[in-house]
Amino acid sequence: MKKSNLLAEYGALVALILLFVINVATRGGNFLQIENLRNLVSQNAAVGVIAVGMTLVIIAGGIDLSVGSLTAMCGAVSILVINKFAASGMNPNLAIMLASLGAIAIGALAGLFNGIVVAYGRVAAFVVTLGGLAGFRSIALVLGNGGEIRSQSPALQDFGFGGMAIPFAKDAGGGPVLFYWSAIVFVAIALIGGFLLNRTRFGRYIIAVGANPRASEYSAINIQTVRLAVYTLLGALVGLASVLVAARMNSVGTGSVGLYYELDAIAAVVIGGTSLRGGKGRIWGTVVGVLLLTLISNMITAYHIDTNWQGLVRGIVILVAVLIQRGKKEDE
Repeated sequence: MKKSNLLAEYGALVALILLFVINVATRGGNFLQIENLRNLVSQNAAVGVIAVGMTLVIIAGGIDLSVGSLTAMCGAVSILVINKFAASGMNPNLAIMLASLGAIAIGALAGLFNGIVVAYGRVAAFVVTLGGLAGFRSIALVLGNGGEIRSQSPALQDFGFGGMAIPFAKDAGGGPVLFYWSAIVFVAIALIGGFLLNRTRFGRYIIAVGANPRASEYSAINIQTVRLAVYTLLGALVGLASVLVAARMNSVGTGSVGLYYELDAIAAVVIGGTSLRGGKGRIWGTVVGVLLLTLISNMITAYHIDTNWQGLVRGIVILVAVLIQRGKKEDE
């Protein structure tokens, strides 16, 4: 395998390992504290869940710019439903479960709408989802009267900072260190997404449709159905991610929640080695991309760099990833 191909295949993983080693060398014990490592996985778990769905959409030859706004809309609905059920005296855990299912369903319906317009209306995905970016945010703002919607149920925040105890790990006070539910959900969704893409017929159809739609159609693959499915699946994952965000913050700022999530998700996908041309990608690479972006943000904070530089750094990382992919394409 040529060096350029190796760089494209494993460059993100090498960069993640290199940055990890640099942090260990410069920050030592503070960086290696179990709570800090736990937070690195949990911090962008919601974006990671979205990025898994975005990977499938991009491999199928599409893109979705509406996921950030849809996160705000689904999150607003979930908290409103939880507050409604809490006021009625329903069991808090049951209320959270029903609200989560509602958010997932609404996200799936929004994704289905995007997919219908893209697949059957034959409108460019960029245009369709750009409309969703504006429209879904507008609905969220209407639901929250332009402000924040705060949960009235303490159980939601308990869920946001609850999780499974990490074996043999203790915090400074001697208590257990929890691996948050959001991180567990992210890991589970990544594993399921990887299995779906690599081990199922549907996954092969996704790759085929993205690589060559015409050949796929000649091979009796219903390309419209595949595109519809990946957009619907992405919408459902956005609904799930919105609950994780709402639980972590115990509220939804309708004008701020989900802002730039579409850029973060697409960045993680591209950094992880998925081609924007479609037809090629991997879920594990997307997970590496999410962790790499999280680690960069963590370093900017730890080294007291102005956080306003984060956007520039991420932009440079995306451009480098795309240039590496382009170099690989030319070699092939």
